[in-house]
Amino acid sequence: MTAPDTDPENDTPASTPRMSRRVRHWLAGAGVTALAAVLGITLAVRGGATPACAAPPTGNTVHKAKASFYDAGRSGGNCSFPSPPADRLYVAVGSSAYSGAAACGSYLDVTGPKGTVRVMVMDQCGGCGSGKIDLSDEAFAKIADRAQGIAQVTYRAVVNPPLDGGLTFRMKGGTSHYWFAVQVGNHGNPLRSVEAQGPGGGFRKAALQSDNYWTVEGGLGPGPYSIRVTDVYGRQATATTIRMVTKQVQRSTASLAAPTPSRSPSAPPSPSIAPSPTPSESVAPTATVEALVGAAPLNAPRC
Repeated sequence: MTAPDTDPENDTPASTPRMSRRVRHWLAGAGVTALAAVLGITLAVRGGATPACAAPPTGNTVHKAKASFYDAGRSGGNCSFPSPPADRLYVAVGSSAYSGAAACGSYLDVTGPKGTVRVMVMDQCGGCGSGKIDLSDEAFAKIADRAQGIAQVTYRAVVNPPLDGGLTFRMKGGTSHYWFAVQVGNHGNPLRSVEAQGPGGGFRKAALQSDNYWTVEGGLGPGPYSIRVTDVYGRQATATTIRMVTKQVQRSTASLAAPTPSRSPSAPPSPSIAPSPTPSESVAPTATVEALVGAAPLNAPRC
């Protein structure tokens, strides 16, 4: 059973068929009244409602939950990624943890009866409260018996997960001189802010949308752009020469990872080599990489 492909016109996942599939998955055997109630909640979530007290999982807090499983097919979920991760180890979280897409691209370690699996947050689970998550088929099979359907699990955020390569950037379809929308990928920790700068201008703060694109109303001109990214722990990196090319992944050497010290004071720094671009990817050099702090999340909400 697979999910529909991402809508090529707007880079957002088609939600109605998948919502029906999930309702059948979560509520098999439930009464008509319960089904109608949950459908109302799901429609509100899909419409963009975010709980007043919402934040992605961060720090060392361990959460208890029930886990089910689903198959997103080739869709990148509500996070609008071009596709699921190559290992297909992903998770959908409830609206509070999804936090208006703030959790997109972060990682959780989920532990069940059979072991622990690391998954990337890729989707929003409309029927999941704070005590429920929805794992990919492949991830669930690593921590529990699929015949169970649901398993008791614990999970926690992965702080500073090791990643291959630097930050990636993907301009949304419709981006122009007058409207700027970019998706940031391969950042590991949840992001706190994204700022962008066009030719001859200063940095402007972008607003995160529920489809995981950061937008600047009024636009930033034709590009190329410099984009400064800060995660919830204060790590910061800036990538330059990001082009206004829509629906393509642009790879950079900018990284939120802590800088690696040289082997000796006199040793020259090792060159940073980005992966060779594929036809749908291009390389953008790094302007600056700076680790500000890295202990506890900054400005964490008190719920």
